[in-house]
Amino acid sequence: MPDFAFELAAGGLVAGIDEAGRGPWAGPVVAAAAVLCPATAPGVVTARLDDSKKLSRPVRESLFDSLQECATLGVGIASVLEIDEHNILAATMIAMRRALLALPFTPDLALVDGNRAPDLPCPLQTVIRGDSRSFSIAAASVIAKVTRDRIMSQLATEHPGYGWERNAGYGTKAHQEGLKQCGVTPHHRRSFKPIAALLK
Repeated sequence: MPDFAFELAAGGLVAGIDEAGRGPWAGPVVAAAAVLCPATAPGVVTARLDDSKKLSRPVRESLFDSLQECATLGVGIASVLEIDEHNILAATMIAMRRALLALPFTPDLALVDGNRAPDLPCPLQTVIRGDSRSFSIAAASVIAKVTRDRIMSQLATEHPGYGWERNAGYGTKAHQEGLKQCGVTPHHRRSFKPIAALLK
């Protein structure tokens, strides 16, 4: 379970940064930055906060709403065009930088999930499996995941047939069937092998 050990060791204003959507075949990659103060974070939030992948959708949605009230948040998005132009890793770094720059202030330290660091205007520390170790990164993971899921649900209303409201653009059986029946949309990542193969 995550805790505030990294934040307390660092002192000052600490932002956790995480992303959602590196693996899907469609849709943008979304990153979030979250500043969650150890002294004022509600216990009702931290008691449930964890890596977003470990949480049910209703719990994520509830935490998303709660974090709007008790954390300072920034969101950054890299588009499908940017993913195809730069590659998914570079696009993820772009989204992470945008998320931090969307905060109303520059934190004293950024805790970045994983082992790759974006170019940020503040000191940073990478944390492997950070969304399971740091409350700030876990908060960012929830914000990024829910934000992206909502984007994909909206895109699903414009492009029905792929099941994006359920699979968020990942290569599920329903998504594969949708590609066979409906073809490739402007929201598909053409640089990803399964999509590139269909376009040949």
